[in-house]
Order: sequence, then C-alpha cells, then structure tokens
Amino acid sequence: MKMIPLRALFAGLCLLLVALPLMATPSDQRPEQMIRASIDDLMSRIEGREAYFADHLGELEDIVDDSLEDVADFRYIGASVMGRYFGNATPQQRSRFVETFRKTLIDTYTKGLVTFDYREIRVLDNQQASRYEDQASVAMEVVANDGTVYPVSYSLRLDDGQWKVVNVIVNGINLGLTFRNQFDQAMRDHNRDYDAVIDGWSPELAVEELEQGGNA
Repeated sequence: MKMIPLRALFAGLCLLLVALPLMATPSDQRPEQMIRASIDDLMSRIEGREAYFADHLGELEDIVDDSLEDVADFRYIGASVMGRYFGNATPQQRSRFVETFRKTLIDTYTKGLVTFDYREIRVLDNQQASRYEDQASVAMEVVANDGTVYPVSYSLRLDDGQWKVVNVIVNGINLGLTFRNQFDQAMRDHNRDYDAVIDGWSPELAVEELEQGGNA
C-alpha cells in the first residue's frame, strides 16, 4: 500500500481544509452554507500562490495548523481512530496519538494544497436532512482537470455551539474507518504496544482504492 500522490488525486483529506473559516461562523448557519462560503475564502488565499507555498511549506503549515485547531475535533477523531484500544490507553498515550495524528494530516493537507490540479469544487444544492440536530453531513464534488468527479461527504457534529468536522468520505471510502482499521492492524503487528504504534503512525491509502471508490 502506498501513500496517495496528491498531484494525481486531491485525496479527500485536503478537502477538510475548505472548512477552515468555519471557526468564525455562527452555529445557526447551515453547515452547507458555511462550507460553501469557506471554499471561496480558502481558495482565494492559495490560488496563484501555489509556487510560492511549494517553496515555503512552513508558512502554509502554520496557516493550516492554526486553522484546524478550531474547526476539526481532533480528540473525537483520534478516539474514533483508536477505536476499541482507546479505553485502555493512558491519558498521555491518548494525547500523544491525537497530536501525532494531527501532525500527519497537516503535513498531508499542506502538500496537497500546492500540488493538486482541480477544475471546480462545488457544494451540492440538495443536501440530505440530518436525523439529529447536533449532527450533519455535507455533500460535495471535486472535479479534477481531467473531468473526473470525486464525491465527498463531510461529517460534522455540533460541539459547544460550534460545528466541527469529525470525518470525511471520499468516493465512497470512509477515511475515518480506514484509519481505524489501520490502527487496529498496527496494534496487532506490534503486540498492542501503544507507544510503538504511535511512534510509527503513518496513515496510508492506496491510489487505486480512492479512484475506484467503495461502500465502506
């Protein structure tokens, strides 16, 4: 299994970044409205400066790091990825995995933002109603320059009056579930040595897996 080459595929992970400006948005606004508005904001900060940021990844990483802190519920995501192992982990191990997981995503997002060639990112007009007031999903499509359309769905939860992203599904591939399975396999491979798994954490997705899609 190999890490996604983001030049060929937006990889879905980068798409979480369109939600960056959500941190300043009131919770009474619908999630799809917030995300639609945030796309224009983020892209305006990057478009035309890809070459600059490619040579100054540290600056873009700082932007990503500061923004993601308030828009993504990393503790929730980290606990979900650790799955059944979360309960037996020490508080220090939980915190360390959350920070490690966050850093790997920031590195991936940052590189993807300056390498992916896309034609259009659009939030769909018809969104499926949520069954719960504190949960929402937002459907989007990313159109690559070759015309390939990648469906994307965000999962969000309302936390203390603020919508936060907790998962993303790309072309039918549930990334949160995929990472959870990888954490589970790593724990098996390392005889449930939490520290070894955290130290070696490097989430992967096969290119063909995302391109073909799935129903995970």
